[in-house]
Amino acid sequence: MPKILIADDRPDFVQLLRDLLTVEGYQVVTAENGREALETIYQCAPDLVLLDLNMPVMDGYEVCHQIKTDPATADIPVLMLTAWADPEYRVKGLELGAEDYLAKPFEHRELLARIQTRLRTKQEADRLRAVQKTIRETFERYVPLHVVEQLLADPSQVALGGAQQVVTVLFADLRGYTTLAETLRPEQLVDVLNGHLTVAAQAVLAFDGTISQYSGDLVMAIFNAPLPQPDHTLRAAQAALRLCQEMATYHASMPAELRMEFGIGIASGEAVVGNIGAKEFLHYTAIGDTVNLAQRLEEIAGGGEILLNERARQFLDNTIARVEPRGITSIRGRSESAAVYALLGLAEEACE
Repeated sequence: MPKILIADDRPDFVQLLRDLLTVEGYQVVTAENGREALETIYQCAPDLVLLDLNMPVMDGYEVCHQIKTDPATADIPVLMLTAWADPEYRVKGLELGAEDYLAKPFEHRELLARIQTRLRTKQEADRLRAVQKTIRETFERYVPLHVVEQLLADPSQVALGGAQQVVTVLFADLRGYTTLAETLRPEQLVDVLNGHLTVAAQAVLAFDGTISQYSGDLVMAIFNAPLPQPDHTLRAAQAALRLCQEMATYHASMPAELRMEFGIGIASGEAVVGNIGAKEFLHYTAIGDTVNLAQRLEEIAGGGEILLNERARQFLDNTIARVEPRGITSIRGRSESAAVYALLGLAEEACE
């Protein structure tokens, strides 16, 4: 039930409006001066304010100014109701941020129509803000900032509920982590692990991949979601090669016993992408055979090796990618074997 604040110093007028709005199913709160109106707004968070201009203690203009300059209340629509009908009064109120203006006396049907219009507009704005909040909370830690801004500019680009589409999935897992974990103090292990994962994350984000999860020493990234990327497989390949190159640079300043290499698996194909999980804890990720295959390829990849499935190889095209066939390989957990390829490099123009 929408809540409406009536701020007016005339008790008879307030009672008239209260009766009218109550019959229409609205919840009504009232204030008889400007200061009380502000206090009520902060206490009750109404969905709409019907605001008289000529009130004691603080006039309606000042109330409107304070509502619209405070981020906590700026989204509450203000409909000014006043006997001051001259255009300059209307203009001043609208300049202060009021959404509408109605001169007294008014026809009650017009007032109700304007209230309904303002409430519908607020509901749509609230819905959009909720979508934007969900997008920001879902993606801001996992994709580059400029991708988040694109999503916020047009939230319709992303289906958060889950949709089937073609993606490229990248898994990268450290070789030698378990052995290293047996020898290092936990705090030292965390530092070493975070350093390696940071290199991996930066390589993925450099090509606008979405980091779907970290799990111990494993990183999962999705390309072609949430924003469409016609060259998604190429981006994944670029990220994988960048990861291997940057890892060599990172290792140059480390003791040999702390150096670990990533084994990388890349698979392209159909997957369901979206917010998936329990109602209390949804996570933006991808699920399906393509995801499973990418992880299995990562498992059989050696340190510093990048393995592809057949569809990823097809998407890359032999003109831009140098690959080495590894034959038809049995994949753990899958009934069918798969053609596997090692990515050796990309043509110079594809690396730019």
